[in-house]
Amino acid sequence: MDNRLEALKDWVVTTLGRGDCDFRAASEDASFRRYFRVTVGGCTLIAMDAPPDKEDLAPYLAVAARFHALGLHVPDVLHQDLGRGFLLLSDLGDRTYLRHLGEQSVERLYGDALGALIVLQIGTFTDETFLADYDYALLAREMQLFRDWYLVRHLGVAPNPEQQSVLERTFDLLAGSALDQPQVWVHRDYHSRNLMVTNQNNPGILDFQDAVRGPITYDLVSLLRDCYIAWPGDRVKEWVLGYHDLALQSGLPVCEDEELFLRWFDWMGVQRHLKAAGIFARLSHRDGKNGYLPDIPRTLGYVLEVSARYPELQPLHQLLRDVHGFSGAA
Repeated sequence: MDNRLEALKDWVVTTLGRGDCDFRAASEDASFRRYFRVTVGGCTLIAMDAPPDKEDLAPYLAVAARFHALGLHVPDVLHQDLGRGFLLLSDLGDRTYLRHLGEQSVERLYGDALGALIVLQIGTFTDETFLADYDYALLAREMQLFRDWYLVRHLGVAPNPEQQSVLERTFDLLAGSALDQPQVWVHRDYHSRNLMVTNQNNPGILDFQDAVRGPITYDLVSLLRDCYIAWPGDRVKEWVLGYHDLALQSGLPVCEDEELFLRWFDWMGVQRHLKAAGIFARLSHRDGKNGYLPDIPRTLGYVLEVSARYPELQPLHQLLRDVHGFSGAA
């Protein structure tokens, strides 16, 4: 028997004063949180279950309030029981960007997402101390997930001293590039599974509780070099430069040098995608969630493509080929 689910159902029924609530799983999350779509009286709400010993709801509530104040389309928090880790939220629907992106829709949907991203980043200057810094230690710790969970645990490859040196030098370069960038509010998972197609104030934005103050290209990479859907490189470059122009016009502190900005974007992507490959492997081996393994080839494909173009990242490129002769297989 799922005791937490039964407790959540009882709480929702009591809170709403309605006994005709229908509960269905709403989405799979890469954390310990669970979401259920509650249908009651012809309307739908989202019930979140976040076990207090594993998930802290305080960051979610704080970031939701700030993003909402900026005019971003995030769920309204309708009721809460922080002691038990329960929230009742407005429902932004089930039309993810991932399901709806296509040739006929991509320009409009990405245009909306980039506009919302600019709003989010400008929000930085309402309170630059609100979010924790995406510092060197966190950037490096994330990349170590690639070594520990993808290389060692998933592939069974223990890096030799030379390979370990390559990883350490590369991690240092990537973290340094991230810290060299202007620092703004970062959603940290701004991609097609967390953006919802909505009829008004598109997009709906989910899963923002891990937001930090960090590199200006981070969310841009999450969106345009998505681990779950890929676009031709030339098209991505056009979108990046379009964002760059919009950011300059909006007063964001991006550098005017397009080539430097593209380099920041590329290197930020390598940092993010190394982390993501490690997380996908960890979800499988630690948590029994194997659904992300098919996304590893696309994710590491970005790393291979970018690392081939920068001399400083060539050792990483060669390491990837050495450990599994990368051919698209996870």
